[in-house]
Amino acid sequence: MTRAPSAGWKPRYRPARYAAGLALLMLWNASAHARSLESVIERGALTLCASPNALPFASKFGPVPGFQIELGEKIAEQLGVKLTREWVVSAIQYRRADCDLVLDVIARKDTEPPGGVRVSRPYHRSGVVLAVRSDSKASSLASLGSDQRVGVPVGSLVSMTLAKGGTATSPFVYEDDIVAALANREIEAAAVTPMTVGWFNLQHADKPLRLIPAFDNDSDLNWNIAAGLLRPDDKLQQRVDAAIEALLADGSIARIYARYGIELRPPQ
Repeated sequence: MTRAPSAGWKPRYRPARYAAGLALLMLWNASAHARSLESVIERGALTLCASPNALPFASKFGPVPGFQIELGEKIAEQLGVKLTREWVVSAIQYRRADCDLVLDVIARKDTEPPGGVRVSRPYHRSGVVLAVRSDSKASSLASLGSDQRVGVPVGSLVSMTLAKGGTATSPFVYEDDIVAALANREIEAAAVTPMTVGWFNLQHADKPLRLIPAFDNDSDLNWNIAAGLLRPDDKLQQRVDAAIEALLADGSIARIYARYGIELRPPQ
């Protein structure tokens, strides 16, 4: 049964499920024409698909645009064009949108995404961590008591992994609801992505959460992050790869992530 956060806490952000961009990318029209570097340069714009209400990833309104928007602008700048935005929240909108780029796509060496999507060189390493309150005595997953519940995204791989190991879990739809419940002492730990915890801690410096690398040895719960390009020609992919390489080298991506409370981790 899903445990909702206490009525006194109002979530201020709704991050989409991690790597949801890849799931929606798969629904893009595979018959679309390839987008060439020449056409992007001629048009003077690179188009990014992003959610309008999913901080820290992206936001159409508010004081900060989200790290996907900031990174997209830097990539476009490297190509010598401007960034345009297609705001999408559903699979139908993704199919209709004229997008060149989606960020935070899971990149696995053994899996090629379908639908004409090609991934850039990875720029970040992410996965699942165990978050606990700063006053928690827990130092590992095993140190939790048998009656202490771990919040998990409903239907996720980590929820199944923990259930098989006998860990008591509480499922939630959104990761921000999980960390809110943790802060409100409704659960004892949270199995979430570091991005969610970093964003939460940035906004709640008075009650930060602590990260435990409980799943570092599970390859299924750790992954590289890259940009997804819709049917690019080789020249466009090469230029985006070069742009990401340059932005990693000069520290731009690390600085963008840091503004949202996230530590950039090198891909493996």
